Amino acid sequence: MTFRVKIQLPQKQTLINAAKNLFPMELSILNVDLQNPVHCNQVIKLLNDYMNDPMGNNSPMAKGLAPQIISGLKLHQAFLGFFVMAGDQFDGFANCNINFSTFQAKPLINIHDFVIAPEFRGMGAASFLLDGILNYASLNGYCRVNLEVREDNLAAKSLYKKLGFSDCVPRMMFWERKI
Repeated sequence: MTFRVKIQLPQKQTLINAAKNLFPMELSILNVDLQNPVHCNQVIKLLNDYMNDPMGNNSPMAKGLAPQIISGLKLHQAFLGFFVMAGDQFDGFANCNINFSTFQAKPLINIHDFVIAPEFRGMGAASFLLDGILNYASLNGYCRVNLEVREDNLAAKSLYKKLGFSDCVPRMMFWERKI
């Protein structure tokens, strides 16, 4: 399924020059196809953008990790991925997993990684991608969409709140045990 809207996005240039060269561009949502090498390359590129960000690891993807990510996602039966596109440019990626709510006896979507390329942040691509995922969930019988967000990621939290996300009631915590 594809969702489209016309917005103003900059041409692919530095951010300083981008503001001077706005042109209309259509955004769309595209399901990730891990059999498509272009999609795989873009997943890795966007995840590396995320890892380089202070809200990620603040460092580039570890050498040799890229092929492991793609092979792991290909084997993960619950993987569901989405790109936000501006024309033929891959501007963002959401790495989602399908899970099941036993309390509602329906499937749910968990957004594990959500990244917009740095040059497209603040221009509506993130809202468009998240709206696209919510639309997909609604049209396909999912009961809810969960997401993970760092407590100190104020920009992401602000976006998520604008789109109707909030703390779970009762409030839940994300715990881990590394293995």
